[in-house]
Amino acid sequence: MLPKRLLEEVLQKALSTGADFAEVYVERTKENSIFMIDSKVDSIKDRLISGVGIRILKGTRCVTGSTSSMEREALIACAGRVADTLNGVPERMSVHLTERIFGDIHPIKIVPDSASMQFKTDLLKEGYFAAKNYHQDISQVTGTLLDVDHNILIANSDGLLARDRQIRTRMMIEAIASKNGENQTGGCRPGRRMGLEMFEQISPKDIGTEAARQAITILNADYIKAGNMPVAIENGFGGVIFHEACGHSLEASCVSIGQSQFAGKLGQQIANEKVTAIDDGTIPNAWGSFNFDDEGTPAQRKVLIENGILKNYMIDKLNGRRMGMEGNGSCRRQGYQWAPTSRMSNTYIDNGPDKNEDIIKSIEYGLYAKDMGGGSVNPTTGAFNFSVREGYIIRNGEICEAVRGASLIGKGSEVIMDIDMVGQNLATGQGMCGASSGSVPADVGQPLIRVSSITVGGR
Repeated sequence: MLPKRLLEEVLQKALSTGADFAEVYVERTKENSIFMIDSKVDSIKDRLISGVGIRILKGTRCVTGSTSSMEREALIACAGRVADTLNGVPERMSVHLTERIFGDIHPIKIVPDSASMQFKTDLLKEGYFAAKNYHQDISQVTGTLLDVDHNILIANSDGLLARDRQIRTRMMIEAIASKNGENQTGGCRPGRRMGLEMFEQISPKDIGTEAARQAITILNADYIKAGNMPVAIENGFGGVIFHEACGHSLEASCVSIGQSQFAGKLGQQIANEKVTAIDDGTIPNAWGSFNFDDEGTPAQRKVLIENGILKNYMIDKLNGRRMGMEGNGSCRRQGYQWAPTSRMSNTYIDNGPDKNEDIIKSIEYGLYAKDMGGGSVNPTTGAFNFSVREGYIIRNGEICEAVRGASLIGKGSEVIMDIDMVGQNLATGQGMCGASSGSVPADVGQPLIRVSSITVGGR
């Protein structure tokens, strides 16, 4: 992307007014998408993102700048503008970069950009028409096939020079079911850090069928009655509750400034003893994985909570300085225009000691949340509100009729203490996580779990 000599020159310019650390982040990302509606391809789009982000640190002070130009004059000028925010004496002027080659644990078989448009369109059509033809009450379907080729280079004043190429593929099918003037939506959105070989593991037909099945199920469901009750939350995207209600509160960006419900609690019990939670950026080909983070720190498997005890936070360089701790492969950014900070990768509650059938049998009356939707959370207090996309009443230890309109309302620090049964069918779901450093791919996950009591919103 940029020659080593120019990178060294830019870093030296960034250090010229007293910064103790400088970093250059170079990005070249190509995004392709195909969108279908009304049984035809509606649009084919491609986008190229290219530019350079420059960051300096002085103690716990951080200054960032960016430019879309790769020309020497523009890069030196950008580094100069960043450096001009300080007025000190340079601690060092000589930078020598040594390239580090990280092993790639995310092999790609079919690079999406090399495949024909017809091949990719046929994959999307398979998923689209599986949903469209599922049931007579399916009134509309939309489908998107997305592939991203994200290339980055990171160079810093510690001498690091590293490159990475991250290819991701995702299919998203949304189905609307309609009857008697009422509409309900279902969806399925799997993604992987893979090429088009993803569809050798996940059939487009199954994606479309699942989206339509969910829409039809919700259309024919009655509204749930609100109240406090035990809730069994299914695996996969059910892990969004831990991600949002607890995970963000374990990021150093919140912890380092005291705006986390878990600040200062390392070594303390913060969850039920059956709960072990992990953030792991090293899972091969997982949606949220990377070889090294956006500061050049190798991806790591971090046990955040072990048997209910808080063991670790997710830490980046800047917030690590504030906390007196080292970064642990948790720094991420959407792109060169965003300042990096601590973020999750693939974050999940690990398998536990309970059999899944015993979890359901243990509930006399409650809710089975088969699939979770969106929601909101305050990371400082942990207060959250999440919709249940697909739910069922549990009665006398059996899953019974489908219900709609359910939401889960609670507080992160309380709900993880109330997770009193943890099953053994760990799976993950894919999403885009938004925070101060932009939107990044993230896996959420868990096995089937039971929350002993939680407020269920409804009618």
